[in-house]
Amino acid sequence: MITHIAIASVFVQDIDASRDFYVDVLGFQLKDDITLGEGYRWCTVNHPSQPELAVHLTVPGPPFSPELVEAMNRAQADGGLNGLGMSVDDCQRTYEELSAKGVEFLQKPEERPYGVEALCRDNSGNWIVLVEPRDFAPADFA
Repeated sequence: MITHIAIASVFVQDIDASRDFYVDVLGFQLKDDITLGEGYRWCTVNHPSQPELAVHLTVPGPPFSPELVEAMNRAQADGGLNGLGMSVDDCQRTYEELSAKGVEFLQKPEERPYGVEALCRDNSGNWIVLVEPRDFAPADFA
């Protein structure tokens, strides 16, 4: 029986730079940073309020085919890969704090039926959605 999600992978361009971004800018903690056989790097971070979920930072590579790796690298270069969705307690304040740290925002905080949402990128160009959630019903979208 599945009990919970333990790992989510995010493809990045540079593991060291991304580890630093997630730790120093977003406030995550380093969980693991290990080099395994054949130079494979296992680097995970987690948020202090959710230590059971590790975010695996990895570069596109084997076991994916060279063609898929090339396509993923193109998608990263174009800023077209999804990253994480994160809940925040105050979207406007989080936007201001991360903007001051140089985070690129694609969308300033905006009201949505499900809460206040902002959209930014990590240092590899992956989209990060920040949501200050609120209760909603399907009728709120009509």
